[in-house]
Amino acid sequence: MRIRIVDAFTDRPFAGNPAGVLLLDSGGFPDDAWLQQVAAEVNLAETAFAHPLPPDGEADWALRWFTPAAEVDICGHATLATAHVLHTTGAASGTVRFVARCGILTATAHQDGTLTLDFPTAPLTPATAPPGLTEALGAEPVTVLDTGEHVGDLLIELADEAAVRALTPDLPGLVACSRRGIIATAAAEDPSRGYDFVSRGFFPRIGIDEDPVTGSAHTALAPFWSARLGRDELTGLQCSARTGLVRTTLRGDRTLLTGTAVTVIDGELLTAP
Repeated sequence: MRIRIVDAFTDRPFAGNPAGVLLLDSGGFPDDAWLQQVAAEVNLAETAFAHPLPPDGEADWALRWFTPAAEVDICGHATLATAHVLHTTGAASGTVRFVARCGILTATAHQDGTLTLDFPTAPLTPATAPPGLTEALGAEPVTVLDTGEHVGDLLIELADEAAVRALTPDLPGLVACSRRGIIATAAAEDPSRGYDFVSRGFFPRIGIDEDPVTGSAHTALAPFWSARLGRDELTGLQCSARTGLVRTTLRGDRTLLTGTAVTVIDGELLTAP
């Protein structure tokens, strides 16, 4: 079986967020334990597994995502990576519909090489900072919001971009603070640099210390910053060491995430399920 490593939300190799992508036959998903073993072997933030569905259904492909430690309900960068593989290999064109744990998702390819994902907007509700959050994060939250069932993160607004960039959190201390992870964010210090807000994502609870670019988090960042900045179309910079840009468009209960991807490794998985 062919397995690929794709850097998502970037237009150059060795940046953005790398994801494993494994396209399976139409017979369905193999045993969960095997999927988890492959994801642990790939050892990236997520590995995506997809198989084609019969024609004339509600979706074209079934899609699942695994971290090295667990299956997750929603993942943006590995969906972008999967759509990139489908389009660059000729397995799909135009808009691809995926069925996943979080519902029906679509990915649309554009002439300029970008891909746009259509994801559910995360519901934001005010939350109380859990005990130990400030100490573990190493910064004082300005705003704390819960991002709902599927995303499962705490969205933490910090004072400024410099505070987000300077974070060196106590990762074990963050494990008990949310269902999935912590997204720290602030407004861009200088929007003329090409982005409106910054973020970083920490997910030690599911085996990811810091995620380079978290597409799903932008389904919460988009409504948060759109309300603050008064615009439905924004660009977020996830300022991890690898960095990546996510263009967001808020459309009520749906959020569009646009970016590019690059295949870096195209190899063969020798161990079949």
